[in-house]
Amino acid sequence: MIPVQPEDYQPPLTWRSHLWRLAVVLLVSGVVWGSRAGYQWDHARWWFFADLGLGLASLVVVHYRRRFPVVVAVATQLVSLVSVSAAGPAMLSVVSLATRRRWREVVPVGLLAVACSLGSALWQPPDEPEATLMDLAITAVMIMLLVAWGLYIGSRRELLASWRSRAKVAEAEQEARVQHAQIAERGRIAREMHDVLAHRISTIHMYAGALTFRDDLPPDQVRQAVQTIEAMSATALTELRELLGVLREGPGDAEPESPQARAVDIDGLVEENRGYGMKLRYTRDVDLEGIPDVLGRTLYRCVQEGLTNARKHAPATAVQVRISGGSDQGGVDLVVSNPMAVGDRRAAAAPESGFGLVGLAERVELSGGRQSTHLTADERFVLRVWLPWQS
Repeated sequence: MIPVQPEDYQPPLTWRSHLWRLAVVLLVSGVVWGSRAGYQWDHARWWFFADLGLGLASLVVVHYRRRFPVVVAVATQLVSLVSVSAAGPAMLSVVSLATRRRWREVVPVGLLAVACSLGSALWQPPDEPEATLMDLAITAVMIMLLVAWGLYIGSRRELLASWRSRAKVAEAEQEARVQHAQIAERGRIAREMHDVLAHRISTIHMYAGALTFRDDLPPDQVRQAVQTIEAMSATALTELRELLGVLREGPGDAEPESPQARAVDIDGLVEENRGYGMKLRYTRDVDLEGIPDVLGRTLYRCVQEGLTNARKHAPATAVQVRISGGSDQGGVDLVVSNPMAVGDRRAAAAPESGFGLVGLAERVELSGGRQSTHLTADERFVLRVWLPWQS
């Protein structure tokens, strides 16, 4: 931990602060000097003007007590030994030095202040009674009280500065947490947009590619393909509007929101892709109804991304989807495999994006699962995902 320096917690003085300090200093100097000013004027007028000059000089010097705390404090104490009008500046310099709370400075200067105050009190004009031991003790106690008061002020300033520093650190940490949450939420929305839109657009791409390379299709099939493209485009636009509505500030911009996908929707997803002409072999030995919502939502997105990836990069191939596992096995295992596209199929494949499987891997990792992809010896691309059972 970096030690706190006195300069770090000394507040800047306003003109009001300077004004009331000056008033207190003048009051103390006036009270103390008033007991000797008459004697000096009547018996040693040169001393009167010398005392007054040294007091005014001390008043100017004490203005630099924060820049040169030790020098100013020592100088004003020595001057107060021969000039009682410098008592006010000497008092202010001692208090100011004590607020720094440095014992190697406070103790020597404090002892010097006591010695100078006692030395000044020992000399009295002939028309005044000599100082008693009680008077000297009171003078020493007053100096020590001034030092203690300065230490208290410095401690309080340091405490307030520490609180302000902690408040700034807490505020900065809160802003960092907010920014982190915003970035995480944007990433989540980006993954949702990719999962939803890529699935629809890849279907549109598949049908458009078929129309491009097949010029021998009968009119009925062409009309059906165009209708499918139209329906998928409208669905993609609707889902895009719902997702972008989440980013708007208005509370009703995204209403009504579609319910989140669940594991039971996987069967419908498979049938939907079959209806679009995708060749699918789908097997499962787990009850989708019993899968928790959080796990089911992630599993649904994994199946969706696996089908989207197969349709984009290996269109018109036979895709196998297998879901196994359960709560007794500690998780659910998903395998999506398809032959690699060759020839014309490869030419019609969608351009590489590189974000689908990356986003899916992040989603799976956040769920505590594992994802892997590999190419088998018989040229089959295999996507395997394991998700832990989360009740």
